[in-house]
Amino acid sequence: MTTRKEKIIIGNLKMNGSLDFYSSYFNDVKENLKNLNNVLIGLCVPYPYLFKAEEILKNSNIGWGSQNVAKFLSGAYTGEVSAGMLKDFLSLYVIVGHSERNTAYCESDENIADKFKIIKDQGMMPILCVGETLIEREAGIMETVVESQLKAIIERYGAKTFDDTIIAYEPIWAIGSDMAATPAQTNKMCKFIRNKINKNITNEVKNLKIIYGGSVNTKNALQLFALESVDGGLIGRASLDVSEFVSICKAATSVTKK
Repeated sequence: MTTRKEKIIIGNLKMNGSLDFYSSYFNDVKENLKNLNNVLIGLCVPYPYLFKAEEILKNSNIGWGSQNVAKFLSGAYTGEVSAGMLKDFLSLYVIVGHSERNTAYCESDENIADKFKIIKDQGMMPILCVGETLIEREAGIMETVVESQLKAIIERYGAKTFDDTIIAYEPIWAIGSDMAATPAQTNKMCKFIRNKINKNITNEVKNLKIIYGGSVNTKNALQLFALESVDGGLIGRASLDVSEFVSICKAATSVTKK
């Protein structure tokens, strides 16, 4: 049996849970997904629980990481967490540029670009979130908005810095709204993102995954993951429920098989 390229599913647990929750959650996810093939799985958890992720998920088929990182390696930055600190817990993934952080902390595209680069320099995989608001979508400027978010990284560090990275297209209007982008909207934007990154470079970027986030659930996962330009999903609210997250991961497995 032949297979399509493997999908990647990232759970974004956001600011949820407790030590008891994660002790149970990690063990349950590990057990239920241990025999899953053709899907890469990652969990991005609050900083305090990275030690528990390493303890339970080490030597499993599930990677882990964080939902943010400082733009500096060390120094007098009270309350920040550096990339080196994340690596101490064998973190692989780091979400950067999520709209919820951008709204709360007013992060600029340039600031996000610097974080993206430091994640790469420290040998971890950034998950760059891009997307438009509902007003921008209705105005028809969604591609212009997303292009400007990508442009900050390309102009500072070059398109090839997207080698071995993940971009999550997350239309801001769909996050936590039960209103996911349509398959046509999703496929078009993910294709647009890949084309913009590969434009004007001799060789295409390598191992770039473009995934969709924004109210992914068991009802729409199969349809979204089957799209030609979609390499997987960034799962928010649905990742908190083990059975739902497992079902979404299994949906990704099913579409890798012809």
